[in-house]
Amino acid sequence: MARNVGIKGIEAPKEACTDKNCPFHGTLSVRGRLFRGRVISDKMNKGVIIEFKRIYKIPKYERFAKKKTKVRAHNPDCIKARNGDFVTIMETRPISKTKSFVVLSKEVVNE
Repeated sequence: MARNVGIKGIEAPKEACTDKNCPFHGTLSVRGRLFRGRVISDKMNKGVIIEFKRIYKIPKYERFAKKKTKVRAHNPDCIKARNGDFVTIMETRPISKTKSFVVLSKEVVNE
């Protein structure tokens, strides 16, 4: 049985998995920041690279600038995010040297 992660709007996937690092079917807890982005690479074993854009202010020039951020995240078997999918990720304890995020859900985007 899938457990609730406590985030409003995020529901457990219908598919079950045996991954211990799954926030719904395993023992991994989520905390910290929540991001939405696009999967740009799914070549890692049980991992994906997410890219999201952000806008920040440059106080000296009183202008705003755009930046892209790439984050590596754990991809549980029950979610199976693929290249080009829009996903929601959340911070967790370090899973490996570079992965400190986990994919919570895939989002449906009408373009």
